[in-house]
Amino acid sequence: MIEVCNFCGNKNFTARQVQYIYRHGDKFLLVNNVPCQECDYCGEQYFEAPVLKKIEQEFMDIHLAGKSAKTTIQIPVEEFAHLS
Repeated sequence: MIEVCNFCGNKNFTARQVQYIYRHGDKFLLVNNVPCQECDYCGEQYFEAPVLKKIEQEFMDIHLAGKSAKTTIQIPVEEFAHLS
């Protein structure tokens, strides 16, 4: 269990369900409703190792083993230097 936030030093956390973006190279997996502990002061999020391992395995199953994801979305990509 987290005793103190590594970022701000706060000692108060709230259990939350959040959206997590897993990235490996140029591939992504967006996972909804991921359990975490969130710092009440700065919002830093802490995830248990089994949760992250499960997300990593799902990423590998989808991107390497051909498993179908529940939903697929398209995301526009721009270079900052080209923004008007």
